[in-house]
Amino acid sequence: MVQYNNETVSIITPVYNVSRFIDRTLASVLQQSYKDYEIILVDDCSKDNSAEIIARYTAKYPNVIYHKQEINQGAAVARNKALELAKGRYVAFLDSDDLWCEGKLEKQLAFLKEKKAAITCTALDCIDEEDKPLNSVRNVREVITYNFLLHNTMIATSTVLIDRNKTGDFCMPLRRGGQDYATWLMLMRKGRDCYGLNEVLSHYRVMKQSLSSNKWKSIRQVWKIQTQDEKINKVSAAINVCFFIVNGFIKHFIK
Repeated sequence: MVQYNNETVSIITPVYNVSRFIDRTLASVLQQSYKDYEIILVDDCSKDNSAEIIARYTAKYPNVIYHKQEINQGAAVARNKALELAKGRYVAFLDSDDLWCEGKLEKQLAFLKEKKAAITCTALDCIDEEDKPLNSVRNVREVITYNFLLHNTMIATSTVLIDRNKTGDFCMPLRRGGQDYATWLMLMRKGRDCYGLNEVLSHYRVMKQSLSSNKWKSIRQVWKIQTQDEKINKVSAAINVCFFIVNGFIKHFIK
């Protein structure tokens, strides 16, 4: 296993047609109190002016790194390219329309070291397309086990921080959807727990689109990941998906 002799956090950000948001996303990184980081933006052939916006940052900040894919291949391939380019011991994920709170990296890195954890996540709140709060907070458990994750997608991508000296180098399963959930299961299946810092340190952006269709799509993805990637038998997977649906209902509809 490769061991990294640095304290750098490599921030993994796939980019696709996010000109409306990428300025704010990058600003939320640049305001971090922890400064030993690089942010690697992999552009999956955007058709808007995302590249031009990012170019203003790469010209000014040497730790803002931009790579453009030759063909559109999806978020998993883009994230894997960023992981390939990453030089840091620690890996954080930040989607290109989400935001980090001030002090996020410093607080979460201290928490990861305190717990001697391989994987950590944090609580988040939800914002709309104009950054307005939606009064919706997603809390996290102190310890998230593999078995718990089979019933609940509590780990949100833009809240994750990983120590590669503990997990080893990794790449995401090549799925068009649900590759983040598949990755957490892959990293945790050998007994690694994810430690949750129950403080809102990320803002998750909710887009104006059909939430109901997204939920059913998510359920189908969970089924495929558990039966295909995790090799869970269909009876057990069906039970897990039922728990997943109930937990999702409680999360979104019961205050």
